Amino acid sequence: MKKLGLVVNPIAGMGGRVGLKGSDGEEILRKARELGAEPRSPGRAVQALQAIKRGSSVFELYTYPGEMGEDEARMAGLDPNVVGEITAEETSAEDTKEAARTLADLGVDLLLFAGGDGTARDVYEAIDSRVPVLGIPTGVKIHSAVYAVTPVAAGRLAARYLSGEASESRDAEVMDIDEEAFRENRLSARLYGYMKVPYAQEYLQGGKEGGVRQEPLDLEAIAADVRDEMEQGALYIVGPGSSTVPVVEQFGAEKTLLGMDLLMDGELVGRDVNEEEILSHLDGVDARIVVTVIGGQGFIFGRGNQQISPRVIRRVGRDNIIVVATPQKLATLRDRVLRVDTGDPELDEWLRGYYKVVTGYRRRTLVKAV
Repeated sequence: MKKLGLVVNPIAGMGGRVGLKGSDGEEILRKARELGAEPRSPGRAVQALQAIKRGSSVFELYTYPGEMGEDEARMAGLDPNVVGEITAEETSAEDTKEAARTLADLGVDLLLFAGGDGTARDVYEAIDSRVPVLGIPTGVKIHSAVYAVTPVAAGRLAARYLSGEASESRDAEVMDIDEEAFRENRLSARLYGYMKVPYAQEYLQGGKEGGVRQEPLDLEAIAADVRDEMEQGALYIVGPGSSTVPVVEQFGAEKTLLGMDLLMDGELVGRDVNEEEILSHLDGVDARIVVTVIGGQGFIFGRGNQQISPRVIRRVGRDNIIVVATPQKLATLRDRVLRVDTGDPELDEWLRGYYKVVTGYRRRTLVKAV
């Protein structure tokens, strides 16, 4: 009988919607809770486990106590073998590492873990490439290629691997960024190593394409197009990324490179805002969302812009989403599709379909979101 190991980082992703760009460090976690952040990781881990339960033959599940896996397993209707010890609500990176080591020592056939890039680093430091792993994406920043595109995709791929339908594995990158630099509007990424993951291309997100060379003239043309299409009295929620910086700079304002900014009638009315601040500006106004594409991965929602939450998207509406990307960035997309992973399966389904991506002045390319 196959053995599946499970490790859940219960605090992964808590900083996203409140605009903290991560959850690493006790001080940031404290601040996230003060701002009303709620754990996202447990619910997304349950989604993955339910998908495994639906799709897999009989297997044994081994996990850590409480919020590090046991609770999520039982919520998914599974009866896990629980090992190790933790202090409830005080788990740390060391707990993640110890859990990964313990489960690897038990000889699990696959180690499933829920978290972000920091969690992937912890697992890598603990077990290197001793056993195959697969990440359930629950963090704010997910540049590592060890993650599935969504929690449900992680569950389906794990089920296929446990049943022998997907027997191939490959080495995938473990990447992470410096969160302190990230909060200071600087992006500093590093490759830490490789871990083996079950391979089925449709389920894996791939690594983020860093340093995509984009033509400045294309970026300026995109910004000019968005500016000329802007409507008086409408609120524009401008997402993070180098492709959206010129949109704000058109009006003589400084864009938050890695945060969310708000524009109305040519004025910057909100800078580096969180979910609640966005919602407070939406009362009584029409709004548009301006987002770009993550190079290589294709995500327009759910990676690094969680401030644009399901509540925000529903208030604004699908028809008021403006996607911008240079031809160079679109060329990096695997399968040439856009992706969404908002954490709300019904909303993700609603967001599927074709979008006219602004690629220059009065230039559009039709791209499908999946």
